[in-house]
Amino acid sequence: MKPDVLVAVPLRPAQMNALEENYTLHRLDLAADPDALLVQAGPVCRAMVVNGHYHVDKPLLDRLPALELVACSSAGYEPMDLPEMTRRGIKLTNTSDALVEDVANMAILLMLAARRQFVQADAYVRSGDWGRQGMFPLTASTHAKRTGIVGLGNIGRAIATRCTALGHQIGYFGRSRKPVDYAFYDDLTALADWADILIVATPGGPDTEGLISAQVIKALGPQGTLVSVARGSVTDEAALIAALRDGRLASAGLDVYLNEPNPDPALTALPNAVFYPHHASGTVETRDRMAQLALDNIAAFYAGRPLLTPVN
Repeated sequence: MKPDVLVAVPLRPAQMNALEENYTLHRLDLAADPDALLVQAGPVCRAMVVNGHYHVDKPLLDRLPALELVACSSAGYEPMDLPEMTRRGIKLTNTSDALVEDVANMAILLMLAARRQFVQADAYVRSGDWGRQGMFPLTASTHAKRTGIVGLGNIGRAIATRCTALGHQIGYFGRSRKPVDYAFYDDLTALADWADILIVATPGGPDTEGLISAQVIKALGPQGTLVSVARGSVTDEAALIAALRDGRLASAGLDVYLNEPNPDPALTALPNAVFYPHHASGTVETRDRMAQLALDNIAAFYAGRPLLTPVN
């Protein structure tokens, strides 16, 4: 008999086909009566497929007594009760390594677009204002700047490599010093004060909530640029809005927001910010790799092999 797998969020088509070939699927994502499906699936499903937006909490876990593995096809897992999963002996896997390059590229794209006012310049050409009003105003350079990176994990390091190619000096803030040549700051405000550009690439969660505070934004200053590919909770969004509105921060490039998918209109109305819809990893190639990694973790679990990307 094929092993049973609960699908709360589907994978990419090719990986879903592989799941269907090798496992008996219980499609919670398609269920007309989710409660009835959980009654059927709970006693038999040892593995479950989710993404980083799906809530795996105690009430759900109570209905899945056989569950041993949650295979997440995203890097983040903030909505999941990891302590409760760990207490029950349930393993969580994610896909953080699969999305490093595209997320790092997006951080650079947002930085370039924010400082060079790319969106505004595009609109200037499309509207005919170039012909009517003459040359577009001068913008801020992206060459030979001082870039502070908040969180020097795999994504942070990939961002640093790209910034180095642009002639940037690199400083970083994190929980510990890394074996790298970049300048380490144990004080985030001091890093922001030094930097022209601050790029945030930390995980979300309670440990980093509000880390980019009003004080940090003030230290970055009226010529500074804030870029975030982290989580919306990491930045004090009200402080960011006020600083951008009042000219105490020059620009921002954001892929993440406190209220998704409906960011604060006061933020999205600002002309000196560039936005992307929490989609930094959203390329066909990367999403295929992420789905495959989730599939490979399930295969390893049922084969009794070590998990590829365990979180707990």
